Amino acid sequence: MVDPLAQMIALLMPSASFSKLVTATSPFAVHPPNQGPFYAAVLEGDLELQLRGHPPERLGAGDFVLLPASEGLVVTSRVPPVDRPADEPVEVRPGVFHLGASREPDTQMMIGYCAFGSDDASLLVSLLPGLVVVRGEQRLTTLVALLSQEARAERPGRDAVLARLLEVLLIEAFRSTTSRGPAPGLLRGLADERLALALRRMHGEPSRAWTVGALAREAGLSRSTFFEQFGREVGLTPMEYLLGWRMALAKDQLRGDRTNVAKVAEGVGYSSQSTFSVAFSRHVGMSPTAYARSQKLISRLEPYHP
Repeated sequence: MVDPLAQMIALLMPSASFSKLVTATSPFAVHPPNQGPFYAAVLEGDLELQLRGHPPERLGAGDFVLLPASEGLVVTSRVPPVDRPADEPVEVRPGVFHLGASREPDTQMMIGYCAFGSDDASLLVSLLPGLVVVRGEQRLTTLVALLSQEARAERPGRDAVLARLLEVLLIEAFRSTTSRGPAPGLLRGLADERLALALRRMHGEPSRAWTVGALAREAGLSRSTFFEQFGREVGLTPMEYLLGWRMALAKDQLRGDRTNVAKVAEGVGYSSQSTFSVAFSRHVGMSPTAYARSQKLISRLEPYHP
């Protein structure tokens, strides 16, 4: 059975960019920098998380939070400091930081950032919830601890292990959330049993000549009901979603070392290379061949970046 969520996260190509243990003494407040997707596991104590556009979330020991985008994030003690600027984290030993007064800490959390290597990240992230809170899932805390340990180690295969751990962490976090996301997206679609059938078929057979009617039959719904329900839960029309998924797959294949545009076109549901090239150019802003060349140039230059 095809798993659209696992496919989506694999295409995001997550990598660990930063991981640390944070202790804090109340009252405290910190504005974590906007460095991309942010995750945290509360190990001890409690705190409040505020994210622009969302109501405040109170977190306690055993809770986990994931934000695909961390802009406008503020983390405070349950009772925040009054008339005082935000705290600056102080590194007390390698990989361990402290917030607030220097007395005994009452809060402890493991936090980290990850980066998405895919240049489709904005599209893919838009289909995921803007804030995921999971309460009392020990598996997530264990995964965060493993990530933190691996990030600080210099063992062979470190980057590959980090990438796989991050994929598992993201999948666990998204599938552990018990509430339907406030915004439409992939999880909302997968939570609907009928729509999930159509989504799995789209992901499993991207080369098939899908129509709204054919997808509606897969979902066991009338065409009009399927169209309306899909738009409400996923936030895109079925054909918009299918196009975005096909283009994401095509770009992933074009980044490969051996690229055959005709085979890529066939694999994502286009009857001819020319039809695919027109659709790809309109969607991406350059031809498939030019995109493949640009990605190969980037991959050759990246090892030399400081």
